Formats: sequence, C-alpha cells, structure tokens
Amino acid sequence: MVALSVNVNKIATVRNSRGGRVPSVLEAVDVCLSAGAPGITVHPRADERHITATDVREIAARLAPLKGRVEFNIEGDPRPDLLDLVHAVRPDQCTLVPVRPGEITSQAGWPEDTPQAEMSGIVAALRGRGTRVSLFVDPLEASIRWAASVGADRVELYTEPFARAFEQGPEAGQASFATYVAASELAHALGLGVNAGHDLDLQNLVLFRRLPHLDEVSIGHALVSRALFVGLDRSVRDYLTVLAG
Repeated sequence: MVALSVNVNKIATVRNSRGGRVPSVLEAVDVCLSAGAPGITVHPRADERHITATDVREIAARLAPLKGRVEFNIEGDPRPDLLDLVHAVRPDQCTLVPVRPGEITSQAGWPEDTPQAEMSGIVAALRGRGTRVSLFVDPLEASIRWAASVGADRVELYTEPFARAFEQGPEAGQASFATYVAASELAHALGLGVNAGHDLDLQNLVLFRRLPHLDEVSIGHALVSRALFVGLDRSVRDYLTVLAG
C-alpha cells in the first residue's frame, strides 16, 4: 500500500493567523496518527509563516518513541538554518524543494541544470546522519537523472500539472498520468524510490495511486480543507481508504 504522509502546515497557518497555540499542531499530529497515518510532513519556511522551528522540534520529540512505525518528513529549501535543524532532529526523510522568492507554495521541481557538486554534498551530509533524501522534481527524464546523479534516495514527483490536467477530464488526466508513469519507471530503473505530492486529493488520487513503484504521497491542503467539514480523523481515514483501493 502507498504510504500517506500528512502535511500539517495548514494547522499551523490557522494558529499563526491568531497567535498563541490554538489549534495545536501537536494535537493534529496525534489525531493523524490515531487515524492510522504512517507519516507526518512539515515544510518550515524561512519566514515561519506556518510551521516553526519549535514545531519541528516538538513533533520530532512526539514521534521519537514511534521510530520505525511512523515516519517524519521535513521539506524545505537547503538553506543553512533548515539544514542545521534537519541535522539536529534527524527525521526519517528530508525532501529538498526549490523555493522561488515570494511564492505562496511550491511551483516547480529542481531544474536539471542545478549545480551537482553543491547538491551532492548536501545530500551526502544528510544521508550520513541517517536521513533519507528525496528531491522534488518535475516528471522529466533529465530532472530524474539529475536526482540520481547527486545521490538522492528518492524523488518526489511534483503533481500539480497532473491535478490540473485531471480537472479537464478523463482524456487529459490519463495523458498526464502517462508522463508520470514514464518518470516513475525511469526513477525505479535508476534505483530511486518514488514519492509524489502537490494538489493530490480524493478524486485524482483514485487514478494516481496506480502509479507503478509509488512509495508515498504527501498531502496537506486538500486533506485539511476536507477536515474543516468532516473532521481531521475522518479526513485522514478517507485518504487511507482511497490509497488502499
């Protein structure tokens, strides 16, 4: 079964809009785990507009006794403070994501002309501390080969293009999905694991869960948005049901 890593950024966004500690990110983590989620994802940005460094440390402490059963994934651009934080808490996985100035959310994967030497050093240092490294990439041959060349363990396929195509109807959705199948097959052939994320939801996941070699999906916005109406526990369970087929 494809693993679900619940991104709890949106819980922190609501909390930060008012200040204080309500709603509690840790309580959200607990609800996700009790509902059966095998993973938790956070993406602490430099401006701390949602997840903060304190959140990361508190979540790491909460998940520490569950090591081997629940995975902690930290996403972010490889800026010095983020890398220091990841080295300190040693999550199961670090997903390195490019960041464009002023963006609201991620808009693209790493381009294939990203300098190899610097990224190779970053990847090696993280792996040396026992953290699996995933690189956020578009479903393109050159990008996947670049990820393999710098020593990554996995790629996370950027799925917003698939989500937009899916909205246009079955034919467009299937055509887009075919590009992801080719990307996943190539990644697998190169020895890379395959994750995916961005704008996946209960509708398009019915198709995307069939992606060959898919290890994990990271879902936050759609899952938390649904939770506003049905509750977080129910929303997590609904996603786990879809992933189980």
